Amino acid sequence: MSTNTLSTPVQPAPATVGRLPRTAWLAVVSLGLGIFTLVTSEFLPASLLSPIAADLGISEGAAGQLVTATSISGIIGGPLIVSALPRVDRRWVMTGLTTLAILSNVLVALSPAFGLMLASRLLLGLALSGFWAMSLAVTAQLVPADRLGRAMTIVNAGVSLATIAAVPAGAYFGELLGWRAVFLLAAAAGLVTLAAQLATLPSIPPSGAPGFRTLLQTARMPVVATGILAIVLIAGGHFMGFTYLRPAFEGVSGLTPELLALLLLVYGVASFVGNAVAGPLADRRLPVLVIAAPVAIGTGTVVFALLGSSLPLAFVTVFVWGVGFGAVPTMVQTWMAHVAPERLESAGGLVVAAFQIAITIGAAVGGLLIDSVGVQSAFLGGGIAAVIGAAVLSSARRRV
Repeated sequence: MSTNTLSTPVQPAPATVGRLPRTAWLAVVSLGLGIFTLVTSEFLPASLLSPIAADLGISEGAAGQLVTATSISGIIGGPLIVSALPRVDRRWVMTGLTTLAILSNVLVALSPAFGLMLASRLLLGLALSGFWAMSLAVTAQLVPADRLGRAMTIVNAGVSLATIAAVPAGAYFGELLGWRAVFLLAAAAGLVTLAAQLATLPSIPPSGAPGFRTLLQTARMPVVATGILAIVLIAGGHFMGFTYLRPAFEGVSGLTPELLALLLLVYGVASFVGNAVAGPLADRRLPVLVIAAPVAIGTGTVVFALLGSSLPLAFVTVFVWGVGFGAVPTMVQTWMAHVAPERLESAGGLVVAAFQIAITIGAAVGGLLIDSVGVQSAFLGGGIAAVIGAAVLSSARRRV
């Protein structure tokens, strides 16, 4: 028979009454540190393109491919990692991926040629997507089902914090110490993270029956396929506009460079707020969150497109938009845990791949709309796509 997707309980751990042991939450925090370190490393080139290009004698456009390389390898990295290591203790998989990120940053810092830097960033993409893909299944074994949303909020806080801190920190330390030293600092942060994970993560057996066959079977599940489509619509809609914030902001009356920096900070803070409220809502009111988060993205982007020339309104709409997208990672991961509780690792890999595909498609479609119609069209199209994604996700059903 058919039942509502969100009425199906997550199975990895039973509900519990009372407090969880501190060791469980410390292990969850170490996963959040891992996400923070990895995403910060991903964003660093955005603030260092000019000095990297000047030092290596390449164009800034070519240097920007350091970000593209990470994203491309990320598309295959999540599904590949969860499928290629079906029997390895997940404690060693997670710490191994953190080690791979450390190695990537060291290689970038020491690389004499751009080609080696590009290859090193491919390693980072594998580490980031693999770690994020595994985080759902690992977290589900650390906490009971009724705390999973809140635990994923802690893990995904690393994304929000990195979004706020990575670019300004990279620019500051790049001016102070040089761009190579910034990547060495990222590697040092990775070492601290690795030590925390070794100290707190217990032995964690693989969940379900991971492997390439399981991955394909999971992808063919109608409810999972529907969820992947919804994620591409929601996240792709977000990146249709977010990728082109700078040209859109140029149309805001009275926006100075200082206010532009403040507006970006408002978005980052809003994203952190959205992630913080997503956990309790995901545990208690997941159907509400499935609608509310994408609708907030749609409302923010559409209103900004139509009325964004007003400076006060621009701040309001960007805040609403940031809160909406900040809630999305925890929302979709918890949703997947409800619809595929016996295949969390494969589902996690597919979620990460969907996000990477959404970034690529959203940026490409947004660029085409801006060039052919105008900047407002990318924001309108992105908002509509996000709302359609909410409708698709909320209408999904699981056969049981």
